[in-house]
Amino acid sequence: MTIYALSTGSGLSGLAVVRVSGSDCKAVIELMIEGNMPKPRMATLKKIKKVNTKEIIDEGIVIWFPGPQSYTGEDLLEFHVHGGRAIVKALMDSLSIIQNCRMAEPGEFTKIAFQNQKINLLQAEGIGDLISSETEIQRRQAIDVMSGYQGKKYERWRKKLLKALSNIEAKIDFPDEDLPKEILSDIKTITTDVKNEIMKVLEDQKVGERIREGFKISILGPTNAGKSSLLNYLSRREVAIVSEIAGTTRDVIETYLNLDGYPVILSDTAGIREAKDDIERRGIKLALKKSENADLNIVVIEPKSVHFTGVLKSLINSDSTVLVLNKSDLVSTKDLENFKNLNPIIISIKEEKNLDKLISEIRNRLKHKFMSTADTIITRERHRQHLIQCINYLGSFENKNDTKDFDKAAEDLRLATRQLGMIVGNIDVEEVLGSIFNDFCIGK
Repeated sequence: MTIYALSTGSGLSGLAVVRVSGSDCKAVIELMIEGNMPKPRMATLKKIKKVNTKEIIDEGIVIWFPGPQSYTGEDLLEFHVHGGRAIVKALMDSLSIIQNCRMAEPGEFTKIAFQNQKINLLQAEGIGDLISSETEIQRRQAIDVMSGYQGKKYERWRKKLLKALSNIEAKIDFPDEDLPKEILSDIKTITTDVKNEIMKVLEDQKVGERIREGFKISILGPTNAGKSSLLNYLSRREVAIVSEIAGTTRDVIETYLNLDGYPVILSDTAGIREAKDDIERRGIKLALKKSENADLNIVVIEPKSVHFTGVLKSLINSDSTVLVLNKSDLVSTKDLENFKNLNPIIISIKEEKNLDKLISEIRNRLKHKFMSTADTIITRERHRQHLIQCINYLGSFENKNDTKDFDKAAEDLRLATRQLGMIVGNIDVEEVLGSIFNDFCIGK
């Protein structure tokens, strides 16, 4: 089956790229392109016509990639046409009536590339992350994954375990033969080294997942301190209702933003005070839960009514908290001296004073707390779970010292190796393919 899709964004644009992949690409060229067959991998200006007619759809660039030297490993064809909706629709309609041609599913081009071993599963995920990246740090991480560095690391561990497994299976297959003591010692050394390396990687504070999904930051504080105003300022839009009436925010309001290059999920929460009704009580409970799960908390107070509940008191001395004194425009410089011992960042949202300093502080806190790892190996929860399972099997393997347990030990090592293989896609991965490629856009 040959697939096709619009690979650029929908809507009015200067250029649109329609991609076709499969064994019928030559038939598509013969039916829709005037003149001779374009030369492989050479951009060629051609008139593109409707199927079964001589009506011209557009004049554009056609690039022909014979397989296996193509993105998908199959014959691949690209139409670069003007981006008008009518042009794209006419081109897609013509492709739809060609025999054995159908619209591609989300991520199907990349899925075929993986199945044809043009890329491994990690690189496929990296492509998806690159398309979805919204900040520079996300783009860099996705590029690193696509480069294959992580895959080489997983594959190196896997090959080490396969070597150890082959020696154990030799003992099982030839029970009368005694393995040299140095081989048995090497097996133990190999598995221990791999286990220790993986355990070290797992102590990464989930930096890769945080970069990919966004760092969680909660804004907390008493009522009327300016939490919603701060959310609106950082978001550059009216996300939350701002009112002088205390307790306006009852639920958690979340927004995703690029904060000075860092992907952030910012949460505005209910004001912390003695609740006046059940709804407010539930809102405060949600606020406290958000603070527990946040990577960073911003506690906002204001100088005319500074009071800390027990929860806020415990937060202000934490390394995961930035204390902010808002409404500095309402008091004198002398009055602000009273707050020096709390070491707050003094701002005025109304006058937009020192907000750049606050953003810089948030960025530095995230950088120092989560960016200590030079090389991010784990970028998805899927990778982490496979590594945890690998560690568990290696631990079980190490507990089997009796020669009678060789069969069980071999199975533990085989399962540990399998977990590493599933990360890069070297072993059965059908159960994870759907969830990975369904997140892609159509045309990639």
